[in-house]
Amino acid sequence: MKTYSAKPSEVVSDWFVVDATDVPLGRLATRIATLLRGKHKPMYTPHIDTGDYVVVLNAAQVKLTGNKLDQKIYDRYSGHPGGRSTRTAREMLEKKPEDVITMAVRGMLPKNRLGRQMIKKLKVYADGRHPHAAQKPEPLEL
Repeated sequence: MKTYSAKPSEVVSDWFVVDATDVPLGRLATRIATLLRGKHKPMYTPHIDTGDYVVVLNAAQVKLTGNKLDQKIYDRYSGHPGGRSTRTAREMLEKKPEDVITMAVRGMLPKNRLGRQMIKKLKVYADGRHPHAAQKPEPLEL
């Protein structure tokens, strides 16, 4: 018996819509990362992008448990001395709620060009509207 290896021309990508309202961030991110990698499909191949597109709505209403709103820190570093800037999760949810979900999912994907290709299939929106109705995304329950 031979091992099946998917070819890029054989991959069919579906579209899913996820509502992030009152869903814990970690549970949401793991489910999205699984869909983006394609690990839920029987044709999954580690070195081929077999994943699906995921549209996340209501990113501003994602839930963080415990004291993470005030204790979780997001760092950026410019490369210059004293160029470190930090924001709490509360500030991130107010200013850029899309980045909270994107950063959580990006950390669960491969750190190579395949991972950079997969993260492009993630579309995150702060409110309940999205411009991807033509793709007929299927709702996904978490």
